[in-house]
Amino acid sequence: MSHYVACLDVWAPAVREVVRRTAPPELDLHFATSYDDAEQMALVEGAEIILAGWAAVTAPMLAHAKKLRFIEKWGIGVDRIDVEAARRKGIPLAITAGSNAGPVAELTIGLMLGVYRRLAQVDAALRRGVWLKAEMREIGYQIAGKTVGLVGFGNIGRKVAQRLRGFECRVVYFDARRADEATEAALGASYVPLERLLAESDIVSLHAPFTPQTGRMIDAAAIARMKRGAVLINTARGELVDERALYDALVAGKLRGAGLDAFDPEPPSPDNPLLKLDQVIATPHTGGAVFDNVENVARHAIGNILRFLRGEALAPADVVVPVGAPRQ
Repeated sequence: MSHYVACLDVWAPAVREVVRRTAPPELDLHFATSYDDAEQMALVEGAEIILAGWAAVTAPMLAHAKKLRFIEKWGIGVDRIDVEAARRKGIPLAITAGSNAGPVAELTIGLMLGVYRRLAQVDAALRRGVWLKAEMREIGYQIAGKTVGLVGFGNIGRKVAQRLRGFECRVVYFDARRADEATEAALGASYVPLERLLAESDIVSLHAPFTPQTGRMIDAAAIARMKRGAVLINTARGELVDERALYDALVAGKLRGAGLDAFDPEPPSPDNPLLKLDQVIATPHTGGAVFDNVENVARHAIGNILRFLRGEALAPADVVVPVGAPRQ
């Protein structure tokens, strides 16, 4: 017996091939070719399972998918999925907790280095024939000796702390749930309240989900608490940051720079003023977008789908809407 799986994201052919190769014959995979509403709706019409990463899963879509039994998120953020609509319909929802943590952590470190060393600016200048060697000695910085504050200490935050061990910096973190002492010791990270993290950190790196509580958590008031010359890194969600307040702080010299892999909205307008600043490095939400991790995420996502179909328990960390949750 085959099961119709609607893969809502538009993937490159090589990525589709890895996903197809990972899935057993019992999963009948149907891949989107665009994010056009009509195509997406047609794709889910006969779907028993939805597999979605960046693609939105809306309440109208769930109402249209009459045969839908399960939603699997490629990644961890569920802010583009109408979780409450899924809960009302009693449709289980799972994520791939931790599967993208390593690549996102690597990009986080890359953005820290890129902002401190002005890599985008010097690369562009060199291609124009401008040699900025002397100028960089005045505006370049190193991570060593700095305090790095991690806002959010889940799988990604912990991977960032692990990768920072070799940079000879001080790592502090804030999270709604404090890690145990053994984890803190192993990762060389210390818990501090958010206000203290903002005040003491040379680099503030965001790794929190977007929720009603975290939306615009980095606003003008939060930036005012940060050190003069601090750097902001965001590889989480654009909705965490007040972009206008960030721009104002960068132009005024309150903040030294920013590394942004997430925007609100996405993609950002080409006229977004942040994209005009030399002290900003911007990437198109590609933290987890590395080819040599596709199979790892695919195995995790496909494994969850197969466990659901076989009536097996999913890992608690993956469960957003549990199997058997009553319709509301």
